[in-house]
Amino acid sequence: MSEDSVRPGGSSPRQPELRASDADREQLAEELRAHAVAGRIDTDELEERLQSTYAARTLGELDELRRDLPATPEQLALSIRERRSQLVRRTIQETGGSTGLFAVCTAIWIFSGASGFFWPIFVVIGVIGLLVRNLWDLYGPAADLDAAEARLERKRHQDRDERDSHAGHRERQLDRHAEHRARQAERRAERYERRIERRDRRDR
Repeated sequence: MSEDSVRPGGSSPRQPELRASDADREQLAEELRAHAVAGRIDTDELEERLQSTYAARTLGELDELRRDLPATPEQLALSIRERRSQLVRRTIQETGGSTGLFAVCTAIWIFSGASGFFWPIFVVIGVIGLLVRNLWDLYGPAADLDAAEARLERKRHQDRDERDSHAGHRERQLDRHAEHRARQAERRAERYERRIERRDRRDR
């Protein structure tokens, strides 16, 4: 796990130029006291870093004071909670996107004549499978956040490929219908011309 992923503020890297709040300073002060208890820094260095902490103006200055210290168990727990929450939101978003894909597939099936096996059901089965597997990886006894994130990435790429494929299928269908209508119009025009020719011959 990278340093940015265990720093306060979630799994996204912090912007060092942003102004620090009192809560940010107090959080670092608590971390420094925990490191002093663990013996990583002595009393004099603790006092020095605490003074710099309360004088810091930006997040970058605070991060510099903790740069040579490992993440505390509290930081790791916070990072895992925030990452899990983010993955849950992504899972819900992917599920919603797949619901839209199911609606598109169903519309294509109906537009194609609604005959044969109802193949859009496979989209629903895939959504349920993704939801169950991700919830197990996120909250199961052997939680694996990396596996859940990798599965979401694969699902996102798969959905994009399927949307492109269905869009191409729809486009080909529209082209075939347009060609069919054009041929029908040509045949009607030919029949009309033949009727005109027969009438002209009768009139002569």
